[in-house]
Amino acid sequence: MQPPPQDRPPAGPTTTGPLRVLVVDDDPTVAEVVAGYLERGGYTVDRAEDGPGALERAAAFRPDLVVLDLMLPGMDGLEVCRRLRATGPVPVIMLTARGDEDDRILGLEVGADDYVTKPFSPRELVLRVESVLRRSHAARAAEGVATLAAAGLWVDPAARRATRDGTELALTLREFDLLTFLLRHPGQAFGREELMREVWGWEFGDLSTVTVHVRRLRGKVEDDPARPRLIQTVWGLGYRLDVPAGDAAGPADPTNSTDSTARRPPAPHDLRDPQGDPVPPRAEG
Repeated sequence: MQPPPQDRPPAGPTTTGPLRVLVVDDDPTVAEVVAGYLERGGYTVDRAEDGPGALERAAAFRPDLVVLDLMLPGMDGLEVCRRLRATGPVPVIMLTARGDEDDRILGLEVGADDYVTKPFSPRELVLRVESVLRRSHAARAAEGVATLAAAGLWVDPAARRATRDGTELALTLREFDLLTFLLRHPGQAFGREELMREVWGWEFGDLSTVTVHVRRLRGKVEDDPARPRLIQTVWGLGYRLDVPAGDAAGPADPTNSTDSTARRPPAPHDLRDPQGDPVPPRAEG
């Protein structure tokens, strides 16, 4: 089933060759429609109908992105996503027939970079694919970008590496972009819509996605995610990254490393709030 000419999706990101998308859905009608829209958008598409088949096709096809249904025979989408993320940083957009927030959070927690709830607009899905791929490939193409360091956090945007007190952080594509953005703008408050636009290039979307990613990022960079001292909630607006006094976020100095083959993260810092500000009575997502 091909989309009508008047409703064709926009072209995919400009690259040296077509980007590859693996569509995993056991509903042949859904898979056919999604594949048709993606092919019209300039992507090379492969398909799988179940969990084991998805892993097999991913290994052979080496997709740039996977569109993955949550409910699959043989192995559910959550487990497929876990295994895909364990083998590399391939972006994943999860499809779910249920709009329940718990399902969306589960998908994001196992490493999905986005989710779309059925029934959905195929055109919107293609726009989501385009957005995730654009961010992913722009990050991989970054060269000569200075590393960032503050409060025990160290980020290398070009290498897509992040550590906390010297320990590697397992961040999804979106979590990494969010942390990098906040480290580049310490002390500045940003609304959810602004973060969605500036960090991920979205002009539309569910604002709860930002809330979930902030919550997940706090779980990886805060000593006590329920009482965050770095990523603060700005009530009625959004979020702000606070760093200890005298430890302003900025480019890390690689010359301090005694290892000529790698740039080491900075030494741990005191994460206590130097202003002694009271913690709000509840931690908003």
